[in-house]
Amino acid sequence: MATQRAARIDVERVLREEPAPAGRADQVAQVLPRGMLFTTPEPGTAGPAPVPDTQWALTSAWPYQGRTATGTAAVHYGSGHDRLVRPMIIADGLGHGPSDLPALWRRLDAPYPPRQHRLLDQLLDQGIDVVLLGFAARHTHIQVNAGVAAACVRRAVAERAGDAPLTVAGVGVGGLITRYALAAMEHRGEDHQTATYLSYDSPHNGAWIPLILQQLAYFVQSLAPAGQAGLIRSPAAQQVLWAWVESGHYSGPVATASPLRVAFLEDLRRVGWFPARPRKLGVANGAADGTGRNVPPDEVAFEWKALDGLVGATVRTQADRGVNRLVGGMRAVPMWESRSYTSDVPAFDGAPGGTLPSYGMVADRLGAPIESRYRSACFVPSVSAVALQYDPVEWPVDLYTDITSLSPEQSQLDDYHCDSHNSEHGQVTATLAEWILGQVGK
Repeated sequence: MATQRAARIDVERVLREEPAPAGRADQVAQVLPRGMLFTTPEPGTAGPAPVPDTQWALTSAWPYQGRTATGTAAVHYGSGHDRLVRPMIIADGLGHGPSDLPALWRRLDAPYPPRQHRLLDQLLDQGIDVVLLGFAARHTHIQVNAGVAAACVRRAVAERAGDAPLTVAGVGVGGLITRYALAAMEHRGEDHQTATYLSYDSPHNGAWIPLILQQLAYFVQSLAPAGQAGLIRSPAAQQVLWAWVESGHYSGPVATASPLRVAFLEDLRRVGWFPARPRKLGVANGAADGTGRNVPPDEVAFEWKALDGLVGATVRTQADRGVNRLVGGMRAVPMWESRSYTSDVPAFDGAPGGTLPSYGMVADRLGAPIESRYRSACFVPSVSAVALQYDPVEWPVDLYTDITSLSPEQSQLDDYHCDSHNSEHGQVTATLAEWILGQVGK
């Protein structure tokens, strides 16, 4: 167990792993979920998406550690245009596998109350050409997909009629991809001709997925061949999660624990941290006034049992710091039984920020009952989405900071806007859409 103040997790092995009775492993595998246990929900709402005016097949503008990537851009011309005139590139965010650009369109163009306006339609009406950028592997290294974003910028510059500057944006991790791409282009001496950079609830200083859910994903994968923890283990997740664990049995530090996150932050610093030339804007799905969600720390979020209790899990919300605070446990007797404890990990779940139905998605896959108040937790804290000036490794920041009381200089963005309440990560709301329309239409 931990005995000193440090953000870490410690796993207590309640029983030794032993050979299972004949047929037990198959029984356990049958009651565990198949496919990706934990992943971000696919963006999209019901209804069709318009056919783009043209599509671009893209390949990385540069390799990263010998890796290259591909992607696709769906180009929708603005009102009165028959070719690209005022490009606005919007990059897709975190997920496993390829981007679904029609679904991304439906998510960003979903009607929002009170007047049921649609963000992308309004951009097109303003004469802005919308270029939705997707990736063949959303889960790969941010630096690799940044090469695809740079290729998209180059293509937009080459095909643009006139000299209107670009707007380059990204949703969630897409905002980190485009941030790195523009900074890297500047570092290489390349003119990206971008006047405005916009991030939409991007985890500039890191994101949060409950540690006990990460471990549960590994637990399922280890016992059910069809179960997958691919997104949690992916390079992109390791690079953006402030706290990450490598396995269901891992004990040790969790803050910036992955070498991939360390390397990504070093790469960002090497290319300039943020692009210097464009005006840097950001919006946050989280509230600005320090008001969090009603997700109390250190409470049972859900319990799951199967095979008369031989298999199961107890999942608790993240405790608020302290030492050796129980966050849950899992069992598949006699192969596995463990309990997990965290020390000096803040109570992220109820913090102000863009939310993700983290607990709800996992509970649903397991068929476990869960109260509505526990379904969603903070995913991108507001203090991260508005890029406040603090160390992204140590996180010496109050998650409940009243951002409205801060001076503009305390953000690394030139301007930002938070939602009026804590909405779902990447959701388009009137508060955010109207601010964006006012900014990019200038």
